[in-house]
Parts: sequence; structure tokens; C-alpha cells
Amino acid sequence: MKYSAVALLSILGAASAGRPSLSVNIADGAASGLDGLDPTLSWSSSSSSGDLDLEFGLEASVRPTSDIASLPKSVWGQVGGTSSGWAWTARADIDTNDLGSADLDINAENGDLSVNILASTGDGFSVNTVGATKKLDDLTISPEYDVASGDASVTVGWASGDTEVELVASADSQSVTVSQQLDDENKVSPTITSDGDISVAWERAVGDDSTLTATFGSGNVDLEWEDGAWTANIGVELDGTSIEGTTVGIKRDVTF
Repeated sequence: MKYSAVALLSILGAASAGRPSLSVNIADGAASGLDGLDPTLSWSSSSSSGDLDLEFGLEASVRPTSDIASLPKSVWGQVGGTSSGWAWTARADIDTNDLGSADLDINAENGDLSVNILASTGDGFSVNTVGATKKLDDLTISPEYDVASGDASVTVGWASGDTEVELVASADSQSVTVSQQLDDENKVSPTITSDGDISVAWERAVGDDSTLTATFGSGNVDLEWEDGAWTANIGVELDGTSIEGTTVGIKRDVTF
């Protein structure tokens, strides 16, 4: 006898008051019958223990199977608290196909300063990247260091009124993005890189909870439409006046 994720959902509902949500994606931009769909069930809950805040959850496939244990794709847990003026969280994500390792995301914040550490476990504890963000009035500075490669980068952001400027720089490449809010419905964001590539993103509000973003550059046109729980992405590759390839992704979040 086969069971679907509905059975798993019932188990989760009985275990906690946390409400699951369901998202459905078209796998790899195309759907050939139901096999092309990638429905995913997400569930989370929270509790506390003393001064610590605890959160935990999982993502699972929604498909008929007699092995409910094979449905979860990943599980995660997070603990948070405060210490000496710092608010901190530590989250671990585990892929169910590799239970011997975990990805760690550690954050700490104190006023205008925040620190982020991405690490992993498996063959011991390994730090992947270390980053920080400092806010100074309208200016935001975010340096980051990749421990494995030794590469360092910095992101500098500035905002004033309807204008935002972002500079991203490393030893190998640099880019500048200038975003201008034209009116209540339209925002334009051109980007230029040190390689000479230029792209332009145009975001337009088309309803109370709906936006359409079109990005042009590097021989590609990318469209993203968000309408409440719906998200649709269309990518088109251009070669001169010819269209070489198109990918389509559609996602719907359903909260029970």
C-alpha cells in the first residue's frame, strides 16, 4: 500500500501546531506530464527552552510511496538567544541523502554591526566564509572572506530618497548598480561590470501584491512575475535576432 505526503502531513500536524506549506515547481523549466512537477512540502515549528529560542523543520517530496521515511529531502534546526548585547542564531541544515554532514549558518547582531559565518561539518568543522555588515547612516559596508579560496570582496551600499547605489568589488571583478525609483510603480536598475557587461532590470508593480521584473543583458532576457503565492520565471537566450532557448519555472505556495 502506498502513502503520499498527506500521511506525512498528518503526522506533522499531530506532532505540532506548526502549519505546513506546499510549493509546486516545474522541474528544469519543462513538464512532461506529472513527472515534470516537483511538489515540495515545507513544515516548521518553534519552541523555547529557558532563554533559548528553538526552531526546526523539514522539506519533503509529495509523491506516492510506501516508504514515508524516503520523503524528507532535508531537515533543519535553529537555536537563538542573546549574550552580552549580541543577538545570535545558529542554524544547521542536513541533506537526508548525506546524514554525515551539515551546513551551518551562524549570525550575530549588535546594533548596527552584524556578523555571519557559513561553515560545514563532516570531516571535522570547517569554516567556509566569514562576513560582516556595518551600517553608517545611509551607508552600508559588507566585507566577506572566503576561507577556502582566500578570496575577499566588499559590498558598499548607499541609499538616499529614491536612489540606491551598490558597489561590489573583489580582486578579480567589480560591478556598480544604480537603482532609481521612478514613481510608485516603476523602478529601473542598470548594472555595469569591470568586464564591460551591462544589464538593466526594470521592476513594475502591476497590482496590490503583484510585480513584474524584466532583466536585459549578456544575451539573455529574464522575466519574473510575482503575484501573491504565485511566482513565474521565464529565461530567454538570444543570439542576434534568434531565440536559442527558453526556460520556464512556475511555483505556487499553498499554506494549509
